[in-house]
Amino acid sequence: MADLRVVLMGSDIELRLVSLIVRAREIADDVLLMDTGSSDGTIELAKKVECDVISFDANADAPSLASALLEYDDSHNVLLVRIDGRFRLRDLPALVNRAREKWDVHLSFIGTTAEENINPQTVVYQSGKVSHLAASVNGLTELSKASNMATPFDLPDDLRVRVLTSKPLPKVQQRESLASASRFARLFYWMLETRHPLIVFGIPGAILFIVGYKLSGNVLDTFSEWNQSTIGAGFAVIGVTLMGLFAMMVGLILYIMGKQVKQMQAQYDDLPKR
Repeated sequence: MADLRVVLMGSDIELRLVSLIVRAREIADDVLLMDTGSSDGTIELAKKVECDVISFDANADAPSLASALLEYDDSHNVLLVRIDGRFRLRDLPALVNRAREKWDVHLSFIGTTAEENINPQTVVYQSGKVSHLAASVNGLTELSKASNMATPFDLPDDLRVRVLTSKPLPKVQQRESLASASRFARLFYWMLETRHPLIVFGIPGAILFIVGYKLSGNVLDTFSEWNQSTIGAGFAVIGVTLMGLFAMMVGLILYIMGKQVKQMQAQYDDLPKR
């Protein structure tokens, strides 16, 4: 059986790319990125991890995709997966197992609610949005010869073909992530980017802690009775002490996290060399 190549098709997937490539390399023989017009660092990142990249700016119908894949290499069975918001990394092993079955063409279209009762074999290639495509070399060859106005039903009878419709995920109201919903996330990111968190937070925290500790010994001992004024002063002294202690803890935690981030970055920079 020919080797299996996993083709990741998508754009602007920089944040997901490395995990996708690493996982695909564990269960397939080769990995290829089909970029459909990225504006971020997707292509540069793929090259850093030694993943081949081809650019695809034509209409993403099944015959055009098959032609592009055959033009790149015609010696591998192919599993093409569209990487979008619907795709989850846990779905990849199941798709790879499906691609290793003896189907010449295993095609899945992304369906809509209005298309649930439509036979997917009668979907015109030009109007069908491919979710994933698993094909043998022979299947790719026959698919590349088809017109974009044809349907999977028009493929030769000697091919083993299966066509499915992938239903959309239900729309569920989800909470926004902290990174997109909270201004505190930006502040926390700035804290991680600070080169000297012990200086920014540690020194002010130590000063506040020492001042609060001194005040707690000098001020609170002078009170002979507790009333509204003395209770307010007591809470203020305790608050200053706790604020200083909290600032020192934040500085220490950010310092440790910064070291961990630098270590991970150093391992990532060394990945292409290894």
